[in-house]
Amino acid sequence: MTLRSLGLAMLATLLACQTANAPLDVVNEVDLDRYLGRWYEIASFPQRFQQGCVATTATYTSREDGRIRVENECRDGSFDGDLRRVEGVAWVTDPNETRAKLKVQFLWPFRGDLWILARTRTMDPADYETLLARIEAQGYDLERLNRTPQPPTS
Repeated sequence: MTLRSLGLAMLATLLACQTANAPLDVVNEVDLDRYLGRWYEIASFPQRFQQGCVATTATYTSREDGRIRVENECRDGSFDGDLRRVEGVAWVTDPNETRAKLKVQFLWPFRGDLWILARTRTMDPADYETLLARIEAQGYDLERLNRTPQPPTS
């Protein structure tokens, strides 16, 4: 699977959590084992616990209870800022269907809304625009979406 097709196929997981919008239009199936590992935040809806964050990453690992451990890290205010870390849990909300809808919870009772993630620090602009169009078509307010600064690749 190419980076482009992986990025588009991951739309379901990029939308990390359903909101009050209509049911999400998701891919037919997600292989959660391929989803595990490190992802870079490309954009997100503002989250209180991420205020001031740059260079945000999310690392997903399996848990014995079948859920997914989520560890988000970021730098506070600048690429050289203090490292901040929060741990949460994600679970599949449609285990008998696509396994493409996840809920993510960091600090009880708060849950996150939407993240766009990629395996690399940057995303192809055409792929990003395609994702934005799909997200907007599902009723999400793109005015709330913030790009996440990532350090240049070396």
